[in-house]
Amino acid sequence: MRVLHTSDWHLGRSFHGAGLLDDQRTFIDWLVPLVAAQGIDLTVIAGDIFDRAVPPVDAVQLWQGALERLSAIAPVLVIAGNHDSATRLGFAGSLLDRAGVHLRTDRDSIAEPVIVRGRDDVEVAAYGIPYLEPDLHREAFGVERSHAAVLEAAMDLVRADLADRPGLRSLVAAHAFITGAGEARQSDSERDLRVGGVGDAPASVLAGVDYAALGHLHGAQTLTAPGDVLAHYSGSPVAFSFSEESHSKAVTIVDIPVRGPVTTTLVPVPVPRPLVTLTGRLEDLLADPDLAQHSGSWVRVRLTDPRRPAEAMARLRERWPYAVELTFESATVTPDTDAVRATAMSDPLQIAEAFVEHVTATPASDEEVALLQTSVEAVRISAMRSNEATR
Repeated sequence: MRVLHTSDWHLGRSFHGAGLLDDQRTFIDWLVPLVAAQGIDLTVIAGDIFDRAVPPVDAVQLWQGALERLSAIAPVLVIAGNHDSATRLGFAGSLLDRAGVHLRTDRDSIAEPVIVRGRDDVEVAAYGIPYLEPDLHREAFGVERSHAAVLEAAMDLVRADLADRPGLRSLVAAHAFITGAGEARQSDSERDLRVGGVGDAPASVLAGVDYAALGHLHGAQTLTAPGDVLAHYSGSPVAFSFSEESHSKAVTIVDIPVRGPVTTTLVPVPVPRPLVTLTGRLEDLLADPDLAQHSGSWVRVRLTDPRRPAEAMARLRERWPYAVELTFESATVTPDTDAVRATAMSDPLQIAEAFVEHVTATPASDEEVALLQTSVEAVRISAMRSNEATR
């Protein structure tokens, strides 16, 4: 049986203020014929369909069109990620189920597999574990406040159901920060999942299935999991920060035989606009003929001039229209350094720590970091509860 695994589309997201919907539409237009050409039996989208709980209308329309086209080829399994509204994404789930679109957005559907028979007659039970915020689900599961405990409880439901289905191969789609022997690599564009300072869960929680289709981390990577579990992040199809500059964006094709090891193949995704970082003095960069090749790239510039050049960004954009980030690396250029650094951060805790360092001229102490972390988590959990209460 052949599965296509993708995740973290983040429809509706922008890159330094520039909308990415056209790039995301280009990806979908490329993906649909790939699913048809590769004989895919099941498409798995492992969370973060949208970039925020209330997505813009054009993002919802793009999602609707993608589901219509993909489900016309093969069944589609979708789980909610930490950026998605589980209620909105799961709307009309029972109706969509009849159309071959299987939404797994809440705790109650975890033990309800999609049973798919491949074109080679291999039968697979496909489960979906949406993002589970420990503070919202630990009491229902009767476990401690941690991602590891909540995911273990969710996988216990999967394993219990699978025990009644002898002979079936299995996969689980999950949206979480899973670590295997410390290999998992994060990027700046992923929202922090920390609870009590711990936002990850060990790969051992995935034991009992043949393949784990993971979402949340934006770089494609395979983790070491106990037993014969192949755990893999497909990564996002589009880059959302310069920390992803080295990523090779791809979707994953998963081949599941009747017996024996599961294998994966990465299929590179076309990159409409690559990322590049240019470092040097302004005049040197502007005069370098080899850098003309980056005129169509997203460009980050780190200037090393001993004095800050006048109108630097305007001059850079004359040559590189998509220059979107500028920092000054020279030790003699100190104004606004802390503000520039904070602007580039996406983690609220890091921003708070940077503010403390800015006003005190010393890094935050361990006690101050603990207080900041408690405050950030309280605000995040309060916002999630408020969102759920208004849906």
